[in-house]
Amino acid sequence: MELLTRSGFTFGFRWLHILAGITWIGLLYYFNFVQVPAFAAFGDEGKARNIAIDKVARRALWWFRWASVATMLTGLIIIGITKEYMKKFMADGSAGGIGPNSSIFVGMVLGLTMGANVWMVIWKNQKIVLANAANVLAGGEANPAAAGAGRAALLASRQNTIFSVSMLFFMVGTSHFYGVFSEATASKGWTFVLIAFALIALFELNCLGILGGKANTNKLLWSYESHKNAIITAFGLWAALWILSEIILKK
Repeated sequence: MELLTRSGFTFGFRWLHILAGITWIGLLYYFNFVQVPAFAAFGDEGKARNIAIDKVARRALWWFRWASVATMLTGLIIIGITKEYMKKFMADGSAGGIGPNSSIFVGMVLGLTMGANVWMVIWKNQKIVLANAANVLAGGEANPAAAGAGRAALLASRQNTIFSVSMLFFMVGTSHFYGVFSEATASKGWTFVLIAFALIALFELNCLGILGGKANTNKLLWSYESHKNAIITAFGLWAALWILSEIILKK
């Protein structure tokens, strides 16, 4: 019954963490790469579009938002049940090495930011869109706020797509790549982490409209205007963070 030991529980929750994460990120990609382009073909006022929103998007959003909770919750449980996980975190490297610690720290912040976007931006605004679709199908008047709410949800969803590439890289890289930087100093580890946080914050403020606003003509929003642009930006952010880590974390 090795699965009932401390190490077994740790493994079990890592498995559940990955399973929930696959569900969450898989639905994120479905929304951005499949649903949004497909629904756009219906037109803003099409009955078929409102039916699709009410019957398909509603169900997909349920799985999407609760998969995000399951992913974050199992991640926090892993921290809680792993012996002395945080005791020497980013102090002297003895908790796994500065390289792996830096990697998991950046991955965790990206994941938590994505989770906050799900509940505080995407779901908050999608509730307005879903209510509007149901109301229109019942013969009511369209809510003029629905278009703006849909736009805000789209920006946050595209931002999560951009973050997801780097998040997955640093999560996997913790065990399978960043060990080569295990002898880096704590100061170098924190330098990389803080620069990564600054980049993450800039992107997040941009998608929220705090930098540059939400107007369609704003050049800062280029990354969000299509899923192709989001993919290009996602790999651009990943490349910047990866190169920075290679430069900064060398002993």
